[in-house]
Amino acid sequence: MADNILQYESEIWATADLLRGCGIKESEWPSYMMPFFALIMIESRLLRLFEDEITRAGGRAAFDSMREDDRLALLIDQKQGYNKYLFEQNKSLQEICANDKNFEIDFQAYLNGFDEETKDLLGVDPGDEGEKFLNIKNYISILKTKKVLFAYVKKWSEIDLKPYNNSEITTLEEHIKRRWADMSAETAGEQYTPDDVIALMAEIIASKIEPKETLLKIYDPACGGGNLLFGVEDRIKESFPNRYTQTFGQELNDALFALAKIESRFREDSKIEAGNTLTEDKFYNDEFDVSVANPPFGVDWKGFQNDIRKDKTERYKFLPSVSDGQMLFTQHLIAKMAHDGIAVIVHNGSTLFSGDAGSAESNIRKWMLDTDIVEAVIQLPTDEFFNTGIYTYLWVFNKNKKPKQKDKVMLLNASDKSKPIKKNKGSKRKEMDETSRREIVETLNKFQDHDYARVFDKEFFYYNKQAILLTNVDEQGKALPESLKLSPTKLENGQRELTEFNVTQPPSHVTLSDSEGSLPTPAGDSSVAANAPSERHESLYDYFEKDIKPFVDSLDYKEQPLVVTTATAKYYYDNERETLIKESKGKKESLGCGKIVVKAAYKSANKKQGERFEVTVELTPDTEKDYEIIPFHKNSAQNQAEIAAFMAKYVSKPFEYLDNSVGIEINFNKVFYKPEQLNAVLDILREIEEFDNELRQIEGELKL
Repeated sequence: MADNILQYESEIWATADLLRGCGIKESEWPSYMMPFFALIMIESRLLRLFEDEITRAGGRAAFDSMREDDRLALLIDQKQGYNKYLFEQNKSLQEICANDKNFEIDFQAYLNGFDEETKDLLGVDPGDEGEKFLNIKNYISILKTKKVLFAYVKKWSEIDLKPYNNSEITTLEEHIKRRWADMSAETAGEQYTPDDVIALMAEIIASKIEPKETLLKIYDPACGGGNLLFGVEDRIKESFPNRYTQTFGQELNDALFALAKIESRFREDSKIEAGNTLTEDKFYNDEFDVSVANPPFGVDWKGFQNDIRKDKTERYKFLPSVSDGQMLFTQHLIAKMAHDGIAVIVHNGSTLFSGDAGSAESNIRKWMLDTDIVEAVIQLPTDEFFNTGIYTYLWVFNKNKKPKQKDKVMLLNASDKSKPIKKNKGSKRKEMDETSRREIVETLNKFQDHDYARVFDKEFFYYNKQAILLTNVDEQGKALPESLKLSPTKLENGQRELTEFNVTQPPSHVTLSDSEGSLPTPAGDSSVAANAPSERHESLYDYFEKDIKPFVDSLDYKEQPLVVTTATAKYYYDNERETLIKESKGKKESLGCGKIVVKAAYKSANKKQGERFEVTVELTPDTEKDYEIIPFHKNSAQNQAEIAAFMAKYVSKPFEYLDNSVGIEINFNKVFYKPEQLNAVLDILREIEEFDNELRQIEGELKL
């Protein structure tokens, strides 16, 4: 009967015609539709519950003969909610809509008849707290103002879900929520996991569950409207009908939480909580046998980073970039796994490779592999999800790996395991059919190399990022051996020269010239060619900040003919030979590759010295920090030997070892890349010749 329920999908979307007709934007339709969809789901289940209680009481006559309070108590005891108006007046939503004259009075009485929790979830009476969960009261008010309330409610009342069980209603709900996800930019990619992906996740999990009759606790920390959580539960129960299950979920979005909470009350044992899982775990004392999640991709956690950084649960081993919280959900999910638990989580590609060695992202991957909790990573086909066409991945975590899986990880490339769907659904153009899913699960459980699957020692994904301090050398292989401090008397860069480097007198005692020639000399001081700084600048500090410091900062020994003159020699850099030159008494000496470092500092007056500025020059070895990416070996001695061999082979300059970071990257392209088959050279030449002949023939025809 599950297929039959989808007949209502078009009827549900027909309700949106009224929204379109009164000017409500398409992106807002889900907000209007959610509370009314919840309303008909609740009513259908309450009516079915009502009929079940009548049957248990021995028939309608026996049920009616009971005291009114006793009848209501029977329904309340089921802990699935109740509607006093519905049972006392025996009038469904459809019957209320049959009388348009009393509609508003009856409809309000109908809404007020729900138990307090249901009214809270629907938002029947938000009160002083403003918007609350589904906020039906607000949408009723708007629809009433637009004079379409009665018509809108009537359309919904005609959708009869009473004949269908929970699983069938969930199927319809998944299809509707998929359309909402596709439509609403605010929730895009956050609330809906396609049926075929849910089925694959459930089948992977079911293949690892033993046929016991013990309790199975299933958890989703970002459960949205519950379609993934309850979809996995339903499929597991199909495989293990005698297995008792409990479901646990938490959701931040109010409207989606309300939908999941409403659904949970009609399941045998389910607990759904509202709130931010990353900052307030509502199930902090629980561990779970099965965990699933499809957390939002690329959503930042800036708004609550203080809470994350102060978290005392020890679930976050490392804190990733605030621009993406996927890895926070992953660490949380692992922390919630029971000692033999299984977890499957959906991610985009960033969790495979984002972050360099030593970064939080890389360290999280390393921690997961070090603890040997990763069984497999499965690349799904593109165009699988409704809001994105990118590659997505299933991470399979298992705390009960088989002996042959110890310290090993499978990469399974299922990118071709799909077929096109007849009609695109947003970005979704493909689906994994039952045959493809079965093949994926079988390949995973065999855990051996296949044409689209490879098993690796976990260390395959590790690499060394070795930091080194390189010393650059000149064309003769010579480097400046050590730093040399100079006492300069003059600096010149081809356009300007500067003398006097420890100025303690007024700025007029600083000698300057520039490319335009000498500047006027102040009266009474014929010994100094000056730009009259005492007249052009208010103070020595002002002169330093506006002239000397910018000039010194602009000096570049490789880009300018910078010459440093001391009492005994000149020093400059020879670009062609990449070496420092010392010139003294007509002789030139190559000192080796190095840097000329010029610094200027302003010094305020103190007890020993007056106000001044100082310019210093130092020749230093030309060093730079560099990194080499080197394959990793799990034996530490062998790993160090591999690093040394790599350096001897590929690094010719003098260097010192600095720190070494071990990074983790999982690269599907590297493992499964298939080079394009190129045509043979002779075939290409033959094709070119054929094209030439065709062109000549065309040219000949044109001349005729």
